[in-house]
Amino acid sequence: MINFMMQRRSHRLAQSFSSATPSMSLRLYVGNLPSVFDVKELEALLNGVGEGIRFKAVNDRETGACRGFGFANVDDPNLAEALIAQLNGHDFGGQALRIELSERRDSRSGSQPREDRRPGGNSPSPVRKAADKVVHADQVESNAPDPRWAGELAKLKNLLANQTVGV
Repeated sequence: MINFMMQRRSHRLAQSFSSATPSMSLRLYVGNLPSVFDVKELEALLNGVGEGIRFKAVNDRETGACRGFGFANVDDPNLAEALIAQLNGHDFGGQALRIELSERRDSRSGSQPREDRRPGGNSPSPVRKAADKVVHADQVESNAPDPRWAGELAKLKNLLANQTVGV
């Protein structure tokens, strides 16, 4: 089973490498990075395989710490293949690096659009009607409802209008 998976993976890599044009850059996923490391040290390790490798770590927006992965861009498909062969599983900072061909966001099967990837966002968000939207007015009417609740108030009015009293 493992042998079959490795053959399938190498076939997928071969297809990606063969379809790459010389001007097209290949993107490699570099994962299992330590939370604290010297980027220059990793770049030196990558450039030890060949020249022309550009690396960018993915950092947390709030803390600025590395999220444990990054991406390397390589212009030469043969260099990308050599990089995967030589450094995938290589020890870096006490962790085994994971290097593989990165799948572009749009090529992932079954991926959700970016706006749907929220905690608890498995179900699509309800589509609101234009009538429920609050429009800002320059003059405020004294007896007008609070605009923050106008949408909810409209829903309640619809519910009351549709209710029937059973006798």
